[in-house]
Amino acid sequence: MWCGVEMKFNIVFIGFGTVGQGFAQILAEKRRFLKEKFGFEYDVVAISDIRKGSVLQENGLDLLKILDLTKKTGTVLGYELGQKGLSSLETIEQSNADIIVEVTWTNLKTGEPGLTHIKKSLATCKHVVTTNKGPIAIAYHELKRIAEKHDVFLRFEGTVLSGTPTLNLTIEDLAGTRISSVKGIVNTTTNFILTEMERGKSYEEALKEAQRLGYAESDPTIDVEGWDAVGKVTILANASMEGNIKVRDVERTGITGITVADIEKAHREEKKIKLLAEAWRENGKVMAKVSLQSIPLTDILAYIDGNMNALKMNTDVLGDVLVAGPGAGGIEAGYALLSDTLAINRYSSLLARKE
Repeated sequence: MWCGVEMKFNIVFIGFGTVGQGFAQILAEKRRFLKEKFGFEYDVVAISDIRKGSVLQENGLDLLKILDLTKKTGTVLGYELGQKGLSSLETIEQSNADIIVEVTWTNLKTGEPGLTHIKKSLATCKHVVTTNKGPIAIAYHELKRIAEKHDVFLRFEGTVLSGTPTLNLTIEDLAGTRISSVKGIVNTTTNFILTEMERGKSYEEALKEAQRLGYAESDPTIDVEGWDAVGKVTILANASMEGNIKVRDVERTGITGITVADIEKAHREEKKIKLLAEAWRENGKVMAKVSLQSIPLTDILAYIDGNMNALKMNTDVLGDVLVAGPGAGGIEAGYALLSDTLAINRYSSLLARKE
């Protein structure tokens, strides 16, 4: 039974693709559980998506109806109530939202449109939870300052290992330690392809299988050329290690040049080839890179295969800390959004009690 301060949050989704719908599904299914265990009550009051349209209903949308409608028609415009046709920025400005869920597509060149969405949300005193790597990789320190100025929370757990606890682990649970380095496998697509190649498939065959299973997009460039991992290690370097690096600063190698012969050579040497993202301290600065490496079988990362991801953090107090789990998926990323939303609920409750 919950004994904290009762409060209710109005939630707005900006973006309603796989991740947004995954989070919506969790919210719909766990409403009673979330209230009873965490005192978390909510209404989803608006959804805005560039392809699926927008709907604003300030006394709350029926999430199960919205999800069913989206599945059947590909749009939310058939919902019988609410105001339709608002843009994403109009939705942020005009809604009665407390929390903005920003889950539009990732852009590692400019961070847009997510960067503008997040800036507008924070500046209008709305909390933000996001899985969008672009804005956090490009403008983490700026966004953090805006959030602090307006006394709101910016949470982005799902930007690195999807639902597997990573950023909150380094920022909160490892608070008081000094992280000297992080190294790991942070991209599901490339790890799956390399695992399939170890089983005898060519690069092309492994890529086709990854696309069939939904681990790779029809255009897999951002993954196989290492850009996704670059975005993630930039976030880790800046948010977890107080670095100040830019996406363009990160040395990058993808997997497009890998051959079965390379895999076999590593096998003979009792090694495995992995695409590793690393950040470390050097001469007072935080550095980062993404590279293909042959790692010995004595390294635990050699056993992270398929759709699994893992991150190893070296700390001054605890030594090496390892976290491993699935690195992609709508429900998995939706869980990261839930974790961040519950953190906002928890901290807001504590602040309300003090007042």
